[in-house]
Amino acid sequence: MTSWRARSRRRVASVPGSIFRYEAVAPEDHGRRRPRRREAPLTGLLYVVGFAFAGISFVFLTIAAAWLISHRNRGDIHKGLPYESGIDTYGDTHGRFGLSFYIYALLFVAFDIEVIFIYLWAIVFRDLLLGGFVSMLIFVAILLLGLAYAWRKGVLSWR
Repeated sequence: MTSWRARSRRRVASVPGSIFRYEAVAPEDHGRRRPRRREAPLTGLLYVVGFAFAGISFVFLTIAAAWLISHRNRGDIHKGLPYESGIDTYGDTHGRFGLSFYIYALLFVAFDIEVIFIYLWAIVFRDLLLGGFVSMLIFVAILLLGLAYAWRKGVLSWR
């Protein structure tokens, strides 16, 4: 007598003379029916509500934990002194950055994401056909047009 595993597979030749591959076959029922599992009608809704509650409570608990752990000035002047530098602060310690840093940061993020997409495309390059290659060329062309536009408008010049 053969095992269930052996009966549940049959050999199928994809091309005559090639290596055989296996195809799964459903086991015989022998006339027996398995009872179907019934779920309550609102089970899916309970999962959604449960996950929503867990997500919202996680956000609020994280904010509450950060507020409890945070450094609050309780009137101790030694907490406001500079750490290990020995140089007293003068003026406003919260300096502002120029707008040009913001623009360079946005360009960095945009081209960093482009590099991620190009890397993922390069991994599956051999599996893609002409359509994948053309779509990546269009993607890179749009980004290069955006870079050329920013360069032409003078956004990349340091002021």
